[in-house]
Amino acid sequence: MKNGLLVFNIILGLAVAYLLVMQFTSKKSSTGKEKVVSKDSADVHQPFRIAYFEMDSVEANFVVVKDVKSDLSRKEEKINAELGDMDASYRKKVNDYQQKAQSMSQVQSEAATQDLMRTQDVMKNRKSELDQEYNDYVMRRMKEVKNKIEDFLKEYNKTHKYSYIVSYEQGLFYFRDTVYNITKDVIHGLNEMYKKK
Repeated sequence: MKNGLLVFNIILGLAVAYLLVMQFTSKKSSTGKEKVVSKDSADVHQPFRIAYFEMDSVEANFVVVKDVKSDLSRKEEKINAELGDMDASYRKKVNDYQQKAQSMSQVQSEAATQDLMRTQDVMKNRKSELDQEYNDYVMRRMKEVKNKIEDFLKEYNKTHKYSYIVSYEQGLFYFRDTVYNITKDVIHGLNEMYKKK
């Protein structure tokens, strides 16, 4: 669960870093033509401003993230319970065969070995399926959270006119001016948006 959030944050941070590098290294055309500005970008005559929010604070205070974490925790517990039941059933079967081992014929012993191998294969396949389902579910839920944050920031930026709004990740940025910290606005706005829905 924490790994899913970490991967999500790293990918988000890398995407932001890539966009910043592309912005500052792109060549400016000197053909005299005016730039075409999309309707959702800041006014061309506005100063270049970057705001940031602290993702760990959003994760700690955004109700949707809390809901997703508890949902993932429940799903993880359900998976662990199913795997635990399968393991207990397998161990019981092994114990039963061990107790009957003295009285088994060669054919029965081979059949028991085959049965245990099939059971192990079924367990391994089921564990693999559950892991894949869980990972897909984590990615889907993280994408939902990311989309909610992006949707809110698009609305938020209509009035605030930032050129970029980035998520602060430790180790990615070495300096930040707290004047441009919009974390409280983001948390408040996201929670209000979630309450309305």
